Amino acid sequence: MSVSPDALVEIAEDVVAAEPQDSGARPEIGNPRLRKEDRRLITGRTKWTDNIVLPGMLHLAMVRSPHAHAKIVSIDASAAKDAPNVVDVVTAADFPDGMGVCANAWPITPDQVTPDHLPMAVDRVACAGEIVAAVVARSAAEARDAAELVDVEYEELPAVFDAQEAMTDQILAHPDKGTNKCAFWKLDSAEAGTGGNVDEAIAKAREDGIVIEREYRQQRLVPAFMEPRSTVVDPTGEQITMWSATQIPHILRFLIAATTGIPESKVRVIAPDVGGGFGGKLQTTPEEFVTLAVARRLAKPVKYTETRSESLVSAHHGRDQYQKLTLAATKDGAVTGLKVELLANLGAYVAIVGGGVPVLGAWMFNAIYKFPAYQFNCQTVLTNTTWVDAYRGAGRPEATYGIERLMDELAAEVGVDPLVIREKNWITHEEFPFTSVAGMVYDSGNYEVATARAKELFDYDALRAEQKQRRESQDPVQLGIGVSTFTEMCGLAPSRVLGSLSYGAGGWESASIRMLPTGKVEVITGTSPHGQGHETAWSQIVADRLGVPFEDVEVLHGDTQVAYKGLDTYGSRSLVVGGEAIVRAADKVIEKAKGFAAHLLEANADDLEFASGRYTVKGTDQGVGITDVALATFASHNYPEGIEPGIDADATFDPDNFSFPHGTHLCAMEVDTETGETTMRKYVCVDDIGHIINPLIVEGQVHGGLVQGIAQALWEEAVFDDNGTLVTGSFVDYTLPTAADTISFVTENTTSPSTTNTLGTKGVGEAGTIASTPAVVNAIVDALRPLGIHDIRMPCTPERVWKAIQSAGAHDGAATAEVAPHFHDDAPTNADPGTTGEGSPQ
Repeated sequence: MSVSPDALVEIAEDVVAAEPQDSGARPEIGNPRLRKEDRRLITGRTKWTDNIVLPGMLHLAMVRSPHAHAKIVSIDASAAKDAPNVVDVVTAADFPDGMGVCANAWPITPDQVTPDHLPMAVDRVACAGEIVAAVVARSAAEARDAAELVDVEYEELPAVFDAQEAMTDQILAHPDKGTNKCAFWKLDSAEAGTGGNVDEAIAKAREDGIVIEREYRQQRLVPAFMEPRSTVVDPTGEQITMWSATQIPHILRFLIAATTGIPESKVRVIAPDVGGGFGGKLQTTPEEFVTLAVARRLAKPVKYTETRSESLVSAHHGRDQYQKLTLAATKDGAVTGLKVELLANLGAYVAIVGGGVPVLGAWMFNAIYKFPAYQFNCQTVLTNTTWVDAYRGAGRPEATYGIERLMDELAAEVGVDPLVIREKNWITHEEFPFTSVAGMVYDSGNYEVATARAKELFDYDALRAEQKQRRESQDPVQLGIGVSTFTEMCGLAPSRVLGSLSYGAGGWESASIRMLPTGKVEVITGTSPHGQGHETAWSQIVADRLGVPFEDVEVLHGDTQVAYKGLDTYGSRSLVVGGEAIVRAADKVIEKAKGFAAHLLEANADDLEFASGRYTVKGTDQGVGITDVALATFASHNYPEGIEPGIDADATFDPDNFSFPHGTHLCAMEVDTETGETTMRKYVCVDDIGHIINPLIVEGQVHGGLVQGIAQALWEEAVFDDNGTLVTGSFVDYTLPTAADTISFVTENTTSPSTTNTLGTKGVGEAGTIASTPAVVNAIVDALRPLGIHDIRMPCTPERVWKAIQSAGAHDGAATAEVAPHFHDDAPTNADPGTTGEGSPQ
């Protein structure tokens, strides 16, 4: 039986309508409305970038290097130029003035080693998938066919792929740089004045306490967004217009102008409906610059849309870290110090925020725990692999994984339940606001309430009892229980802090509200959604604030000519920063309209009250609606002297602090000790994300985040072979989960409102991804801990789990399966910093 798209929408609406509704007027904030966006998205009535068709438009295909590191000896494009309907074949030589630069916007140290990242290779390629030429044809298929005919002669060069190999500098990813070491960055609580000396804390713990030392591997991942990247450039008007499947239209426009010399006023960037990003579209890409350059060269519209295999190899990757962690504690499990040594693979180039992503973990490794002493060291290196940048969570999932794995190890060493060791060390709700050992001020939270509710929903004690019974009966299928109590920093801001860390942009966000004379409201936002539901949530905020119907609010975004000012969407910043800008713009509208309302009512403005969209004179029923005021100001037949007609308003918000959502995630995993197969039995999460605008959207964000984090634990890994070829270059080998691979999750929320914004919101887009990975791995290790297994390298495939079990049997315990290799002697330490820099968010 087939079901039409319209029928699907009607079914979804019926489901929501069937849920209990409050009688009478209901505030929009907190209302689980269906998303405004969904009808056009799921009925195919939208325009993805690849759907855009312009008169005379040409199509582009990229010729990419199959080699990880090679000189370009020659390029013969003659056969491609003779192919049917081919218009042009271009190389870097055709653009002597360049095409622009893929810029790094976050140099984490002044002397960071940053290779030039040109959109098209000139004489050398530094990773497989790098563009060496482009073919222009009248159709995409003809362009791709002709690209196969371009004959490129290469001279292969030695290549380095692994971060630990790169530390030796025996093979250089960029020989002209003389080193693979990109930058070294350190945060030390003793030096920053936020805590004690970590080396002293560790030394003391070695004498009369506990020291836990572990090395963990954060495997490389692919963002794998649903919609492949696509770019259309029309150079034929007064402005150059670029449509792009991007998270950052405003930043893209700025960097195009800054690196090509095109006046910014002559560049318009539009991000239409964008099909997912997860950080993978937080980039100015080589393909965008090449498409722009070719369109300008030919003076015709040009489109480029990548294939899925191109996306997997050439869109940036995520994670790829080695973690060396040392935790000091007293004998009864009170933490006294934490030392972190990270080795982060940036790939062939330092991407837009790539160097800073691992540094974001500096403020999160200490998590929700009261460490008296702390040190974070991060060495970034260059290799001949796809460049690495933000992937959902960006530095914070890596940090949460490390500390939550360590806390389980500490609990095992002390001999207590993992929740007991966490409760012993976490910040209590009475201690907020709390300044962490890393210098962050956590404004609000209640870890006790979230954990108590998660335990109740999980039936924690009963599952522990079942685990005990299975162990005693030597059941071949063992039960493990994993715990993850996390926090994260959301809303990448404030601007002053970002500036102190050499971040290239600010952290503010902008919004405008236009009151139309017909009673409708236009909201213009600088955020740029790609699945988050901004059109719905922003409409709910404005409807509540202005007292207008939800249906009468229209949200405009993603077009730099319409929303001319903004800093886009990433880092769970949209609601906590962009939403607050909208609130402030709405409040300005209310205040501006008050004077007009007083004039119309022949009353003193101080005697007016505003509620539910109406101004009323105190103590009377005399009043006027804000939409009536909008019409009156449009006509301007009767308005106060000395006041400009109009009540539209703009606002820009730059927060004073990050926001800090938190939660408790509990996972039960069954592990078959005979086959290594793992099966998720139950997953419960209780997150505190502050006040919730739309529970339906939140539920979707949490579920999606959970699956991505679980996928890292169990399935996903980007793997290169010894030649630098991505062997997981399709969804046959890069194993994304489907709905059939997951279970129904139990989710709930507690609320401790943020104090950093009027709405009291905290952000939710990355929470599930951050917390779920350690919860799953902790559960698997918990199931196998009686065998002496204390780690399994992610992803925890049945093969790796089975090998761990076999190794434990062969060695009578104390086994670790495919754990991250030991750091080389010249890996990042204080004695060998490479390039150095220090930072603190204060």
